[in-house]
Amino acid sequence: MHEVQEEASYHIRPNFKNKFRPVVVKKIIDSVLQEKLEGAVYDSDKISDYVSSITDQVKQKLKEETMDRYKFIVQVVIGEHRGAGFKMACRCFWDSDTDNYAQASYSNDTLFCTTT
Repeated sequence: MHEVQEEASYHIRPNFKNKFRPVVVKKIIDSVLQEKLEGAVYDSDKISDYVSSITDQVKQKLKEETMDRYKFIVQVVIGEHRGAGFKMACRCFWDSDTDNYAQASYSNDTLFCTTT
């Protein structure tokens, strides 16, 4: 009688064909920002709704892509245009073989939005 050996069925790293592709993710973010913010006027009472809506829709569209074994973190910053400059920085620890990020921005006459 032959003994059957089972191989481990878990995968720690994503498959190469399912790797995170920043160009694809940037297109997703751009389309969501355009859809949600086109014609929007800055209103401090509505900003939290905009942020929640953008975050949820980006996460939903990312889940529809075939990028198994990834955790998605979506950060949305919306501010009012008042003629002042704005700088934003982020720092993360990650595995350079598998981890990556995508970023897109949207701006109109009254607001700006950066999504990472």
